[in-house]
Amino acid sequence: MSAHPSHPVLDRPFAAVLFDMDGTLVDSTAAIARCWTTWAVEHGVTAEQLAQAAGHGRPAPEIVADLVAAGTVEQAAARILELEVTDVEGVVQLPGVPRVLAGLPERSWAIVTSCSAPLADARRHAAGLPEPAALVTYDDVEHGKPAPDCFLLGASRLGVDPADCLVVEDAPAGLTAARAAGCATLAVRTTHPEGPLEADLVVPLLSQVAITPGPDGLRVGLVGDAAR
Repeated sequence: MSAHPSHPVLDRPFAAVLFDMDGTLVDSTAAIARCWTTWAVEHGVTAEQLAQAAGHGRPAPEIVADLVAAGTVEQAAARILELEVTDVEGVVQLPGVPRVLAGLPERSWAIVTSCSAPLADARRHAAGLPEPAALVTYDDVEHGKPAPDCFLLGASRLGVDPADCLVVEDAPAGLTAARAAGCATLAVRTTHPEGPLEADLVVPLLSQVAITPGPDGLRVGLVGDAAR
């Protein structure tokens, strides 16, 4: 009789956790909607065009490049950055995040985001996130999500093998990037409450997850309704 297959997240230790930020650690949905609506009106972009281009988790400069003329991309990208950095009203940590982060050893986690460095700083500080051991932003890589560059760099900055990392994401683009980097994946259904999310484990919120340090590394467990 063959042994029961082990779960790729629940039955193994991890050296580190790489967290996406928006939609994973912080709720910035309202601020994002306000800023992109303003930007779209200013640049003559319809709501339909914006919705088609702006798949959650993609870097803003790449979204902009899909929507404006080539000669205006730099200026248009600078404008959305300006809007987003100055509007962080209502940006807060998502349920379960304070508990999960408080339980992690200092050098065991990083934030890997599609935001630029100034926007990542603005939203991290607005939400009161603790300082990660490493921060990777869109400014640090040549290719943003869904390319694996950001997660490979995050693992490198923590000094661990990507194969020993768990990526926590909310968006298909980020999950694709994590898989390409060779990481295990945990998805939260904050921005995609319905439909498929290709991840090793899917939960509604981080409030239903426990990450516990031990002698062999970080172990993931389920709490509350998710454990039933």
